Amino acid sequence: MLFSADPQRPKNVPVLALRNATLFPGTIAPMAVGRAFSLNALEVAQKEHGILGVFTQFDPEVEEPTGADIHHIGVAAKILKTAEDRRGGRTVLLQGLHRIKIMRFSDMAPIVRVDVEYPEDFHDDDAEAHALLTQIKELAIDIITKNPALPQEAKHFIQEMDKPGMLCDLVVSHLSMPIDEKIKVLQQLDVKERSRDVLRMLQTELSLLETKKKIDRQVKGEMDKSQRDYYLRKQMEAIRKELGEDESVEDEIADVRKKLEELKLSDEARKTVEKELKRLGKIPTSSPEYTVSKTYIDTLMELPWNKMSEDHLDINDAERILNEDHYGLQRVKKRILEYLSVRKLKPDVKGPILCLIGPPGVGKTSLGKSVARAMNREFVRMSLGGIHDEAEIRGHRRTYIGALPGRIIQGIKKAGTGNPVFMLDELDKVGKDFRGDPSSALLEVLDPEQNDTFMDNYLAIPYDLSRVLFIGTANVADTIPPPLRDRMEVIEIPGYTQEEKVLIAKKHLITEEMENHGLQDNMFSISDGALNEVIDQYTREAGVRGLKRNIAALCRAAAKRIASGEADKVRVNKNLVAAYLGPQVFFPEVAERTAVPGVATGMAWTPTGGDILFIEATMMKGKGNLILTGHLGDVMKESAKAALSYLRSKAEDFGIDPDQFEQVDVHIHIPAGAIPKDGPSAGITLLSALASLFTGKCVNHDMAMTGEVTLRGQILPVGGIKEKVLAARRAGIKVVMLPEKNKKDLDEIPEEIRKGLTLHFINHIDEALKHALVH
Repeated sequence: MLFSADPQRPKNVPVLALRNATLFPGTIAPMAVGRAFSLNALEVAQKEHGILGVFTQFDPEVEEPTGADIHHIGVAAKILKTAEDRRGGRTVLLQGLHRIKIMRFSDMAPIVRVDVEYPEDFHDDDAEAHALLTQIKELAIDIITKNPALPQEAKHFIQEMDKPGMLCDLVVSHLSMPIDEKIKVLQQLDVKERSRDVLRMLQTELSLLETKKKIDRQVKGEMDKSQRDYYLRKQMEAIRKELGEDESVEDEIADVRKKLEELKLSDEARKTVEKELKRLGKIPTSSPEYTVSKTYIDTLMELPWNKMSEDHLDINDAERILNEDHYGLQRVKKRILEYLSVRKLKPDVKGPILCLIGPPGVGKTSLGKSVARAMNREFVRMSLGGIHDEAEIRGHRRTYIGALPGRIIQGIKKAGTGNPVFMLDELDKVGKDFRGDPSSALLEVLDPEQNDTFMDNYLAIPYDLSRVLFIGTANVADTIPPPLRDRMEVIEIPGYTQEEKVLIAKKHLITEEMENHGLQDNMFSISDGALNEVIDQYTREAGVRGLKRNIAALCRAAAKRIASGEADKVRVNKNLVAAYLGPQVFFPEVAERTAVPGVATGMAWTPTGGDILFIEATMMKGKGNLILTGHLGDVMKESAKAALSYLRSKAEDFGIDPDQFEQVDVHIHIPAGAIPKDGPSAGITLLSALASLFTGKCVNHDMAMTGEVTLRGQILPVGGIKEKVLAARRAGIKVVMLPEKNKKDLDEIPEEIRKGLTLHFINHIDEALKHALVH
């Protein structure tokens, strides 16, 4: 360690690294010290000669700086005073003495120590140096005068200073500028250059101060003007009120009254508007209440109280339009045409509330547009999916800021007529929480006996919705609240058959997608075989959305080939489908899955249409336990227990040793284990699988079945017959077993579907097992 004869200039000093600060010679500044190595350096310096080497870090984020992390020009500083702070560190008062330059790092731990030299300033005592000194003094004093945050007594101190280098250091230490700029001044040993740099900084600082003061004056002037204008407006209002000449408000109210005479409002609406107009004339225009009242009046006057679309009641033309837009859906079309017929004979009949329930993609929403077109009415669609707030239906009371009518009234206002076709989409997906139950608010909307006096919270007067044709849509009926479902006429829309999908694709989907992808009629075509291939092997759905997406993929592939010049036209046949769409997605697996005893094929109904259901049963040594897996609901678990109980009670009739049930555990599993399954219709399938397991006879692999089983062996009817039979047909099933009481549902199954299937209608399980088990 090197020591100097001058105690104020030691040759070796401990290092104190600063993050976002710089110390200059001749200045005194407090510094917060918190890092361990800095506290150690402070302690060592106090024990030695009270001198620290103060250097600034390049990057303030570095926690433990090394030699490469600090500037090598710094200041030798004397420790004047230290004190504990609240965060466990120390605050030290430092006096900058001399510039120092690091020559060598002598120690890096536990503290950083450096060997230093003391470079001296050099300057020319000429006319330019004196001019720079004078200019710096003038600018510094000007800045202190204009900036009240700086100590005003410093002006005298600056005026008396005659050393340019010390003056520069003092001035820069008090300016708020980037650390890099301050370091540049600290490292500059040429006093004349240092003076030029400081003069440039002072000029920038003064310019910023003047700009800030100019902005402050402008803002204050604008505020003063605003306050003055407000005061004058208030005076003018008072004068006009005294003279009875409030022209602007009176003119506006007069315009509203003139429009009111031309409009055909209901008596109650007219009285409400006139009452609100009187109130409006007494409210100052500057009051927020004025805008609220004016908006309310505008809303009442914009509603179509007595404006109706003229119904197009040509039944044959309406039937043509419905058939143009949608293939199939005969029950819905029949009901719409019936309504039009009644409307033609009795014009004042109230609108029915129809609810279309069916799987996604069968055309429920687009059917509403077709109905509106057929009837020559406006069409409004409101999606109810995910709505939790009752105010979405009934609106907000006007006492709330930003209040609006409910979406029912907003839809009527947007339509511009009082009798649009109003589609309430996704009725089964309405939610409820602390904000209310929107489905309860819909009870009044969807009741033909009540909706002629529908009360919206914002309007606060009745509005007649009886002339609106409401059409609801849902995927499932179960999640629609029973009181709401009871107010609607439910029409179930089944899934499409394969033949119907082919016709829909040829009539609608292919043409639409060709237009979407810029393909002319002579550029692209798809054969019937290719369409059947897409339907069988690339989609498994009740509707046609997946089919439409695949046709769009074929159109994109064709567009690419034509646009690149690879081909002039593309004809997609059965053999080319895989080349465009990739490997097939769905495979027929019924024969493979039912080739062993204990496996039976059932039919299930899902929100997306019908599907086939495999039930697998196996046994192992045990004590007569029944194990059920596959994410089953309570009803299906009870069906499995009932099936096993019936089989045990009739064991001898089926040639099964009754003691065997006590010696084995039976495990029933329904694959696709992550998908929830419930309902009683799998009873016959469960019993067939168990009978197959205990008799060792396989279930007919071409057969699928559905039906509820009682403990007496009776087969009870179930729902969703058409969807289930369609799913069996799609899966390659040849024989279908149904309850006798479902024979009435045969009319819903198209003739072309029935031609390819053998249907057995059974009343009792004994009869069912004769057909199901392979002898």
